[in-house]
This record gives sequence, structure tokens and C-alpha cells, in this order.
Amino acid sequence: MEQPVLDAIRSRRVARRMSDAPIAPAQLEAVLASVRWAPSAGNRRLQRFVAVQDPTTIHLVRMVAPGMLQRPAALVLICIDSQRVEHFRLPRQNMGVYIDVGCALQTLLLSAHAVGLAAGPVTSFSKAAVRALLNFPAGLSPEVIVCLGHAAPDDLPTMRRRKLSWRDLVHWERFE
Repeated sequence: MEQPVLDAIRSRRVARRMSDAPIAPAQLEAVLASVRWAPSAGNRRLQRFVAVQDPTTIHLVRMVAPGMLQRPAALVLICIDSQRVEHFRLPRQNMGVYIDVGCALQTLLLSAHAVGLAAGPVTSFSKAAVRALLNFPAGLSPEVIVCLGHAAPDDLPTMRRRKLSWRDLVHWERFE
């Protein structure tokens, strides 16, 4: 039995080095189009996405993102729209908003993989600097940057650790 989704989950990797090859517009558009299918609590769509391809802007974002090892051809920022959060009268501590960010992130990573792109998330960056650099409107908060490009031939290998099975990670019913 073929299991393309499970195969994609198993074969997707975080790219830490990317080549300078450009991304085809159709590839980037496919990745951006996929995010509308990410699960969203109550189908509220509290996230907004900002795509960046300008090399100078990417360079400036890299300067305020110490966690960005990649030199990507494009960025997608996953943002929370606090005005929409307030519109739905959700409390500020509502974790569902961040779960939606995680769902959007995984959707972007898997769709990038599906169209032949390398991708890697970055959470170590100055939100204030990114807001200023990209001229964000009030209420929009960048939460994750997704780097997109093509993996460099000399991309860093996956860290070798003991392979955990799912049984190593799962407890049944309760802890004994």
C-alpha cells in the first residue's frame, strides 16, 4: 500500500544550507496556496502570511535573525493577526492561536518538500526589527520565519542520534 503522506513526513528534512538557485514562481505559489488548507481553530484563520523574495530584504531580515543559518531564496513569515483575535473575543493567553501557527508551519514545510524545495523554520529573530523592516501594520506579529530554497549540495547532515521509535515517545493511558 502506498502511503505518500507518511513517506513525505519521513523524508522531509530541515535545510540548514541552501544554494543560490532561484525558486520557480509556480513552486512558491504552490507552497503559499497550500497554507489555506492548514487546520485552523474554528476555521477563524487568525494567521496572515508575508512572502519575501527581494534579496536585500532577505539580507536585512537575516541580520536580525541569529537563528537563520540558511541563505534562502524566499521567506514566508507566519504572523498572528491580533485584530482578528480580538474580533473573535479570544483571550490573549489562548493557546489555539499558537497551535494554528504550528499547523500552518507544518503545512508549509510539507508542501515545500512536495514541490521539491528545501525549507527550514526560524524562531530566533527580533520581532520588533522584522515588524519595522517589513512595515507591518499594527496588530500583526511575526511568529515564525520559514526559509525556502534549494538545498545546497554541502547541506549539513542530519544530526546522528539514536533513532527513537514511536514506542519510546508514547505512553498508553497513563504514566505508571
